[in-house]
Amino acid sequence: MDISALNFERSLVPSDLKACCGVDEAGRGPLAGRVYAAAVILPENIAEMDFFKDLDDSKKISEKKRMALAEKIKEYAKAYCVAWAEVEEIEEMNILNAALTAMQRAIDGLSVKADFALIDGNKNTGIKVKSQTVVGGDAKCPSISAASILAKTERDKYCLEYLDKNFPEYGFAVHKGYGTKAHYAAVDKYGLCREHRASFFKKYFEKKGSAHE
Repeated sequence: MDISALNFERSLVPSDLKACCGVDEAGRGPLAGRVYAAAVILPENIAEMDFFKDLDDSKKISEKKRMALAEKIKEYAKAYCVAWAEVEEIEEMNILNAALTAMQRAIDGLSVKADFALIDGNKNTGIKVKSQTVVGGDAKCPSISAASILAKTERDKYCLEYLDKNFPEYGFAVHKGYGTKAHYAAVDKYGLCREHRASFFKKYFEKKGSAHE
């Protein structure tokens, strides 16, 4: 990112509000596991820090670089928090509302109270502080980019350290819960585990059933 991105972000924040956090989620698309969210308040002098230029949409950054950036963000942020919603909550309230719930939990968990939030995407239903949505914000706003990196790295860590260790037959370490051919093949062989989002498989199983009729 460059100074123009920082200026754009600051232009979105009302002048009477000072503590702005960027918020993003990771894990809306996968077929299994929690959906994660992060909220980050960056320091005022973020543009002077060496990692500022590397901030970007987490999906555009290599895993190795994401991990290094995550550590820098945690070290220098004024405040950050990573939160999540469980599979049971995703099934109960749908993935969008679960992601928004995780976002609010991340905002609530900040050690510095945020009075404004920049939310990646076009939905901010249920966000309790004043907020502004930014479509593609993880590539436009430094604080949302930082949040996207933390959310992504923490969810990947969860996939490796919890999902893959407890359910090794599904290959979560490789596909991170996304709907790859290998993932569907494992589901065909072993069925769903308790961390799968059953509602995400409804059409898949309906299609398989009709194919065998």
